[in-house]
Amino acid sequence: MDNNSSISSTSISILVLVVLVVLLLVLLVLVLLLIVQIVQIAVLRVLSDILLAVDRGDFAALVLLDLSAAFDTVDHAILLQRLESSFGIADVVLDWFRSYLSGRTQFVRCGGLRSSAVPLICGVPQGSVLGPVLFILYVADLAALIQKHDLSPHQYADDTQIYGSCSPSHVDEFSTKVSGCVNDVAGWMQSNRLQLNPEKTEFLWCSTCRRQHQLPTATLTIGSTTVAPVPSVRDLGIFVDSDLVMRTHVCQTVSRCFAALRQLRSIRHLVSATVFQSLVAALVLCRLDYGNGTLVGLPAYLISRLQSVQNAAARLIFRLRRYDHITDALVSLHWLRVPERIVFKVAVQTYRALQGDAPQYLRQFTSVADTPSRQRLRSSSSDRLLVPAVRLSTVGRRAFPVAGARIWNDLPSDVTSSPSLFTFKRRLKMHLFRLSYPDLTF
Repeated sequence: MDNNSSISSTSISILVLVVLVVLLLVLLVLVLLLIVQIVQIAVLRVLSDILLAVDRGDFAALVLLDLSAAFDTVDHAILLQRLESSFGIADVVLDWFRSYLSGRTQFVRCGGLRSSAVPLICGVPQGSVLGPVLFILYVADLAALIQKHDLSPHQYADDTQIYGSCSPSHVDEFSTKVSGCVNDVAGWMQSNRLQLNPEKTEFLWCSTCRRQHQLPTATLTIGSTTVAPVPSVRDLGIFVDSDLVMRTHVCQTVSRCFAALRQLRSIRHLVSATVFQSLVAALVLCRLDYGNGTLVGLPAYLISRLQSVQNAAARLIFRLRRYDHITDALVSLHWLRVPERIVFKVAVQTYRALQGDAPQYLRQFTSVADTPSRQRLRSSSSDRLLVPAVRLSTVGRRAFPVAGARIWNDLPSDVTSSPSLFTFKRRLKMHLFRLSYPDLTF
């Protein structure tokens, strides 16, 4: 009897442990998905502003600043002073932060030898929830400094982006302004114990394909270091080209996805079909979808390259030959084709913006009903959005305020009137699934 109860209690303990591990893994996945979504929104905002500037006929410039050991150089005394003076954190709450930061030491261990412990006066704990938040509060004054130069900042953790635009006739003055801004930022960082790394800072000029030859070649000067313009930059994992066609991003995505598929092929016989399908979704489709909201309106030949990845993934799951028909496989997997996956991402961000769940800088939509000239018309009761006027279909139409409004207006009313995000996604996928496979009857 005692043995049975002992076995039973052991089984219950193992079951509870397994449930806790599963819950932790689910929580980790949700946090990672949230981080990925925020990162993509940040790039979507910057790229949209640049697209609209280029559509007006301007040249746009983007500077990506690189910090050396950013989280490790946050001065505790300056941080606590800034929390109190800039954000009104005082008394007991400030003591909590002081207690959280103080009393930490570091040492070096090599084999059996260990150095003496040294108190830490700089740095926020990496891997913690508070670490990125404290760093953002520490560098919050940086945005106002950049805006004083009539340039736009965008910050995500320790990644700082500076961008702006000018007419082609004022390129020299604009270059001087950008150099002055970056040098002021470098000076501010130095006075706050942060170290800007000029050698890893990137500088990109943007224009349409036809005006690439007119882009300036002058370097950006940061102190004693010169930074030459580059043809493409990697912004939070998304490659942006100077002609804004996103060719580099597509090529890099296709290359990495096919490399993952080659590795998965070697283990296909070792796992079950369900596990293998999950691996393909995690290692290939997630890469395929990353940043795809910035790919709306791209040329068909680039979209077809991304579609070839999805087709190859489906063939690998069902062990199909290269020239076998792929539609039935995609349908059985319930996968939207690449063009519809892009539309899905933009439509979801538009819904979140309209519901107030997206960052303020993405809420740039105007309802037709809110337009004074249409308030007496029948369209005043419509949920359609006003599409901003643009010059170039290959540039301006790709900006999120334009693409989001156009995609939203093309959706049926039963989708746009969804009461929740979950319902919206479900109805949207059903609608796009029919568009992906028009020859099928549902």
